[in-house]
Amino acid sequence: MSLLLDIPVAILAGGLATRLRPITEKIPKSLVPVAGRPFLAHQLEMLHARGIRRVVLCIGYLGEMIQQEFGHEAFGIQIEYSFDGEKLLGTGGAIKRALPKLGPEFFILYGDSYLPIPYAPVAEFFHRSGQPGLMTVYRNEGQYDASNIVFADGEIKVYDKKSRLPEMRHIDYGLSLFKSSVFDVYAVDQIFDLAEVMGKLVREKRLAGYEVLERFYEMGSPAGLTELEVILKPR
Repeated sequence: MSLLLDIPVAILAGGLATRLRPITEKIPKSLVPVAGRPFLAHQLEMLHARGIRRVVLCIGYLGEMIQQEFGHEAFGIQIEYSFDGEKLLGTGGAIKRALPKLGPEFFILYGDSYLPIPYAPVAEFFHRSGQPGLMTVYRNEGQYDASNIVFADGEIKVYDKKSRLPEMRHIDYGLSLFKSSVFDVYAVDQIFDLAEVMGKLVREKRLAGYEVLERFYEMGSPAGLTELEVILKPR
């Protein structure tokens, strides 16, 4: 657990959330109510329970509302903000811009993902791997979304969100870990996606793969939101 006190989590919360309209026409996705509270409240509470103490929120669309709602500390977690600025930078560009606040290594979590797994073993595996990046993978078999990974012998062989191969059984689970040096080759304000960074590392055999056995939850779609509402309802 103490290992995690030093590793921040970058939460990618700058998207337009078009799939959740009309709800997200007036509020950002992180503030969409789930089981009576803004989704980000559930995310932060879950991260704190797993030993995380610092997050950097990469925000864009209506991001000031998140800042007003959560301030610089909530649920025992210190919160910093990194704004996309005038143009949407993509998930990779948003991380590049946030690097000064993130430090030498960090987790990345999507703003609509609820991933209640232990985070410490992921960090330990990352450090043991000696690789500059790590992706968590889940054997999805096309069940919750389209599988996009060939994972065999503990290794990510193929990662491709566009081309589907029959041997793709796994999916990007939604939690990754990086050393900041991975982003050195990209310019500040360059528009690029995280998938591009990961694809490059897979081709170079520099992305560790950590298999997760518990399924993921998301609230980025109406169906996912409905399901999560049931899971997070106060018992």
